[in-house]
Amino acid sequence: MIEVFTSPTPNGIKVPIALEELGMPYTIHRVDLSRGGAAVPELVAINPNARIPAIIDRTEAGQAVPVFESGAILLHLAQLKSGLLPDSREARAATLSWLFLQVAGLGPNFGNAGYFLRNDPSNRTAIERFGGEAKRHLELLEQRLSQFEWLNGQSYSIADIAHFGWVRIAGYAGLNLSDYPATSLWVARIAERSAVHRALARLSS
Repeated sequence: MIEVFTSPTPNGIKVPIALEELGMPYTIHRVDLSRGGAAVPELVAINPNARIPAIIDRTEAGQAVPVFESGAILLHLAQLKSGLLPDSREARAATLSWLFLQVAGLGPNFGNAGYFLRNDPSNRTAIERFGGEAKRHLELLEQRLSQFEWLNGQSYSIADIAHFGWVRIAGYAGLNLSDYPATSLWVARIAERSAVHRALARLSS
């Protein structure tokens, strides 16, 4: 059983989607972000950085294995059960490459672009810096998805799940998703998946 500490945010939806795709049982502990993660002792016990998502993987042997950081959690889950991490060396390497590009690049730049647009709109240096990087990352996705149905070039994977939460709300970073037709179709394909519907429904309940 997997215990998930999360909220319905771009990063927070990644883990429930992966768990639904893999058909793994899990429970959700909703974290009230208005309080700040540091105010949730159960979260801090798993993640000293006090950020969502975080999980406890309770094994059949009685171990309680904590995992934090969304990319690490997605990789951990994909290694527990097949379905989201391909076997071929080339596709596996591409999956990991695009996964880490999201957690190190697209996600932080989308988040920072949106933050400054809403909280410090007069700070043109920050908006141009992070907005420009968000746009550049979205252009990388568009180029890739113009060539392949999925990011690893072979199959739907944790790399697609990692990007989906942020890309579907590109407007948050000041970008118009309709300007990226291949990426828009990719978002629609993922949004139509039954596992995604189930995950989002559980998070909103």
